[in-house]
Amino acid sequence: MKEYQTITEISGPLVFAEVDEAIGYDEIVEIETPNGETKRGQVLESSEGVVAIQVFEGTEGIDRKSSVRFLGETMKMPVTEDLLGRVLDGSGRPIDGGPDIVPDERRDIVGAAINPYSREYPEEFIQTGISAIDGMNTLVRGQKLPIFSGSGLPHNDVALQVARQATVPEEDEGGDDEGTEFAVIFGAMGITAEEANEFMEDFERTGALERSVVFMNLADDPAVERTVTPRLALTTAEYLAFDKGYHVLVILTDMTNYCEALREIGAAREEVPGRRGYPGYMYTDLAQLYERAGRIEGREGSVTQLPILTMPGDDDTHPIPDLTGYITEGQIVMDRDLNSQGIQPPINVLPSLSRLMDDGIGEGLTRGDHADVKDQLFAAYAEGEDLRDLVNIVGREALSELDNKYLDFADRFEEEFVQQGYDTDRTIDETLDIGWELLSTLPKEELNRIDEDLIEEYYVEEAQAVEA
Repeated sequence: MKEYQTITEISGPLVFAEVDEAIGYDEIVEIETPNGETKRGQVLESSEGVVAIQVFEGTEGIDRKSSVRFLGETMKMPVTEDLLGRVLDGSGRPIDGGPDIVPDERRDIVGAAINPYSREYPEEFIQTGISAIDGMNTLVRGQKLPIFSGSGLPHNDVALQVARQATVPEEDEGGDDEGTEFAVIFGAMGITAEEANEFMEDFERTGALERSVVFMNLADDPAVERTVTPRLALTTAEYLAFDKGYHVLVILTDMTNYCEALREIGAAREEVPGRRGYPGYMYTDLAQLYERAGRIEGREGSVTQLPILTMPGDDDTHPIPDLTGYITEGQIVMDRDLNSQGIQPPINVLPSLSRLMDDGIGEGLTRGDHADVKDQLFAAYAEGEDLRDLVNIVGREALSELDNKYLDFADRFEEEFVQQGYDTDRTIDETLDIGWELLSTLPKEELNRIDEDLIEEYYVEEAQAVEA
């Protein structure tokens, strides 16, 4: 291990040093400042005679007299089952006052890509207890399903609700609850101290912390640390899932802060920027994270991802949600108008999408064909939404009786189906019961997406009488 005092330049989070040997990409570096402080970094670029180092703790206090030591290895995460219940900082060091971590092994945080041949197709329904997700945009074990939100919207409340409630109902039916709950890996990037306190209070209040590993990078922590936080979280998730057989739910918030860190580093390196100043390789970088979700044939565990991103200016064409949408299997969209109406959670089901939903629903579920009920609810709600625009022009009195039924359906769908609060845990049967009750306010002949036998069995005749 060689030590150098050859720093030539400091630019933002980067330090440039001259070397006389080949230095590996991603190699871990220790920088000792003149006042004795040691900071960790990672080789970001290595060329003949010069290396660029990104410093995790920020470059404050580093000058030309600082010493640079190259450790000859890439960054690794110490992994063990004992991590469950622990709170770590964005670099993987304990901050909960507990004992030092004694790892079973140390794993490279970049991870290994899952061989496509060995991937098992995700098709096991995850019950989150949230009707707008379970009924309309179902999450499937091994899926990556992001939440598209905006500044000030309660996406954190939805994430915590999913973390508390996520189960696999097929296993519950066997009478054995063992293993049905998810271990939760929570990776926070650039969140405020207030948000961090809310998360920790909820985890502790509900007992979820016992089956969780929390990585916490706060807004006043170095931005460059945010580039390693999700990789540490996912390395831990892969170990628990594929080595220890856990079903792991990974919640990453906020991916927008992660991408801003990429842009900051790119600017410091004077890279040619891509769309809106973000690096041209951002798509590849995000894919390296998102594609670590999945199931492996012959392995019991699974990794399911629920990344959260706040769309700048609520713009879904912004590069961050745009690229995320290409890589992932759908999105859950938070709506500002629903939030202003007091709907909790304010999930807009129409622009939301789960591309794997149809493979994960139907089997073992009652209350009719889930897919058909979902399609009919979508169609009726979309019709009601269109008619709301027409009402603004011609008034409600100008609409037909059927049109008014669709308007009432849209109102009740939001108030009874989507609205449930953040502490209500609905089973899929309860969700479908509400769906049938709402569909029964429409004439039977309007239910053209559902099999007639199912209509005869589940259509609620009393609902028509109440409407009349």
